[in-house]
Amino acid sequence: MARIRGTLTSSSGASHNRVSLFVVNHWMTQLRNVPYAYHRVWQTPRQVDSGAPADCKGKAVALYRRMKANGARNLRLVIGRRTMWSGTTHAWLEWNTARGNYVLDPTFNTNAIPSQKLGHHSYLPLYAYAGAKKFRAQTARSAHH
Repeated sequence: MARIRGTLTSSSGASHNRVSLFVVNHWMTQLRNVPYAYHRVWQTPRQVDSGAPADCKGKAVALYRRMKANGARNLRLVIGRRTMWSGTTHAWLEWNTARGNYVLDPTFNTNAIPSQKLGHHSYLPLYAYAGAKKFRAQTARSAHH
């Protein structure tokens, strides 16, 4: 995480939000086209933008940087399970907007997914990073105990 801490903690580069779903979907398509290869260490956005193979962590952080640089707010980097049956963790973004909440997964998707269209068995967060803050996700089951 130390390699990407500066990306996560950087303030928005634009004074106003210049990020639309159209632009986000364009960026996701670009990142989806970057060949996939797992990396043990976190890749920096610069490494991912070079076109070298990247994993879900690198692609998510590269999208996070682009969005923050263009004024996006209410954005989180999430580590969790893509499905409840997934054997490994996965990284994606969650973005809350006035028009709705979205899951942004440039590893598997070229378009933002409205959160309400997801089932209860997909994109299950374990941890989320919003700026310098780290959050542990709480499931509905653990909230009742």
